[in-house]
Amino acid sequence: MGQWQDFTTGERLKVLRGKMTQSGLAERSGLSLHTVQKAEQNGNVSLPTLLRLAEALHSDVAVILGQQAPRRGMSPDDRAMLRELSRTVHDTAAGVLHDPAEGAAPGPADLAEAAARMWRVYWRGAYTDAGVLVAPFLRSVALFAQATPAGQEAAANALLSDAYRAAGLIANFLGARDLAYAAIGHAIRYAELAADPVRVSMLGSARARVLLRDARVEQALREAEAAAARTEPTFSEQGSSLLAAYGKNIIFAAVAASRLGDSARAADLLSQAHAVAARLGRDVYTNGLQFGPSYADAQAVGVNVSLGNAGRALEISRRFDPSGLTQAAHNRMLLDVALAQCDARQWDTSLDTLLEVCSSHPEWSRHQAIPGVIIQRAGHASTSRIRKLSAILGTSPTVR
Repeated sequence: MGQWQDFTTGERLKVLRGKMTQSGLAERSGLSLHTVQKAEQNGNVSLPTLLRLAEALHSDVAVILGQQAPRRGMSPDDRAMLRELSRTVHDTAAGVLHDPAEGAAPGPADLAEAAARMWRVYWRGAYTDAGVLVAPFLRSVALFAQATPAGQEAAANALLSDAYRAAGLIANFLGARDLAYAAIGHAIRYAELAADPVRVSMLGSARARVLLRDARVEQALREAEAAAARTEPTFSEQGSSLLAAYGKNIIFAAVAASRLGDSARAADLLSQAHAVAARLGRDVYTNGLQFGPSYADAQAVGVNVSLGNAGRALEISRRFDPSGLTQAAHNRMLLDVALAQCDARQWDTSLDTLLEVCSSHPEWSRHQAIPGVIIQRAGHASTSRIRKLSAILGTSPTVR
């Protein structure tokens, strides 16, 4: 059997389908038989179609496109980090801690500094490096919580929630779905124990993100909308952190609605998110969460791409200043711009945009599905660009 990345998308679909018939896959995915046949014949396939196929095959879009082999093809560093992160998440949740005699539990100031550093690395999109920081941070917070006097647990529970949330987001990005669900579940528990409405609200969008990556789009929409409804600030509540968390839930609901093709619902949710962003007046960064005018505009680009409004997506991308975005959010917006250019048949321009982000952030790009979608569809572009991208992403340059 050849290397997974050397197969065509159609061949990979046939392997993943196994003994299931094309008709069975069509029924399970909610797609037409013609669409399934077209996908297996290496025709152009949209991202929403790939998401449905991934859900029906209990797989991942990156696996279908050859960016990851089945059961998470990833680098040794990624694997080592995930093993340690998984062990730490499960050990701390089970109360298995290192002997406190090995060293005194860290103090609040040290933990705050470690948390800030962890989120800075996460925001750069260096998720493997961030994961390396999360494991010791989580162990330290667990020791701190163990040593916290009765009646003063709120601060420790809030930090535990942050650490588990970071672990869940990183695991989700790298395709470790079981770990992501478990870590986010622990994060929710500790946010509730801390009685912290901001953190509870943040975790709505975090769990929606995991559901989206798992192609459970309707559940992601329900989760984000429910989280927003639970924590909608009153007009008298002016706290920027709560508003930002609320806006993040609304924007993730808009993303999910767009993936379902519900343009009216997505437009209404986007309008709400922009109203919250305008009320904030600036982008807010708190405990690994960003939301504000720049972030809302960046997400509006992706929403319009999902809805098939390539011209509108490109118009939005040209009219706002992305300098307020974190590096990871800016990278994602560039991928959405490249996909919009592809949809507009601006093949070479699309690949130039894709080369810009993939060349600057290759490790981040290898875990994204959109580059593979563009390479698959950009059959009219120059071979040299496709070869360069394939070398960066570790995929086959054969797109047809």
